[in-house]
Amino acid sequence: MANPAITRQVLDRFYEEIAHDREKLKAVLRPVPLDVKKLFIRAMNDNAAVKNRRCYYHLFPDETKVWQGTRTQVFKRGLGEVIWARRFYAQHLAFFASGLRYRERCFMAANRVGKTIGGGYEDVAHATGDYPKWWPGRRFTRPVSMWICGRTNETTRDILQAKLFGKVVFRGGRKTVDGTGMFPADSLGQPTWKSGVQDLIDTIPVLHKSGGWSDIGLKSYEQGRKAFEGTEKDVIHCDEEPPAEAYDEMLVRTTTTGGIVYLTFTPLDGYSTVVQSFLPKPDGMIEDDGEFEHVTVPWWAGRAPEGADEDGFPEEHEEA
Repeated sequence: MANPAITRQVLDRFYEEIAHDREKLKAVLRPVPLDVKKLFIRAMNDNAAVKNRRCYYHLFPDETKVWQGTRTQVFKRGLGEVIWARRFYAQHLAFFASGLRYRERCFMAANRVGKTIGGGYEDVAHATGDYPKWWPGRRFTRPVSMWICGRTNETTRDILQAKLFGKVVFRGGRKTVDGTGMFPADSLGQPTWKSGVQDLIDTIPVLHKSGGWSDIGLKSYEQGRKAFEGTEKDVIHCDEEPPAEAYDEMLVRTTTTGGIVYLTFTPLDGYSTVVQSFLPKPDGMIEDDGEFEHVTVPWWAGRAPEGADEDGFPEEHEEA
């Protein structure tokens, strides 16, 4: 039987030093007895499987670290991907913090600078109530009713749904998701599916830390204004720029709940009504106009870490 001390020593070396280096891993395992190697590989796979379904808890860390799971919908480079410390995401943190004061927020930025990552991270925080200790923004102490919105049914399914909930799979004869997205797998209930669109979630319950269930619905703008009528919502996240008439309905949906609406998009439609409402005014970036308050957070403007892309964001967290 293998010596537990040897096994523990090998595991410790792996997780602390060589998780991302195949050659070093081979060097460590070469002299190890076969039964220890089997235990090690089993523990490594179990560890990766757990990590792969809890991506939320590894984002925006105190210090830069290395991802030690396999590929997920969030960490697409897999083992060895760098997860930058949150101090490098000054604009993301400003966006989160502004939720404490403003009902409407917009993260308007270039393509592939982490808008979906930032918006999705906040989605998980509100739906689960499991806010990190450093969280500077709005907090809900109860389950929430939320919409997460994209431009079309297909892009909502292929980009948003995949990034947030993972791949569509069958388990026990039922269609569900594998939990390799932003939302922790152990927080997800059984989704319902939208008719007429293959593999697109309609609603999915998310376990809140209070013990209740948040209700998450996926919407697309191509459903038209009427799809955004009728029900009260606590949180609405638009991952692409919405049509003005749909956005007006979203504001109405959150009026009586004291809810929040936040947008994360690149202004591909030009100088639209929605874009104009968030552009800087003569007095500065922030506008208070009485009933509705909103803030725009622009693209990265701070110091970029080594290895960042041309927009100033670490390449490891570019969105799909």
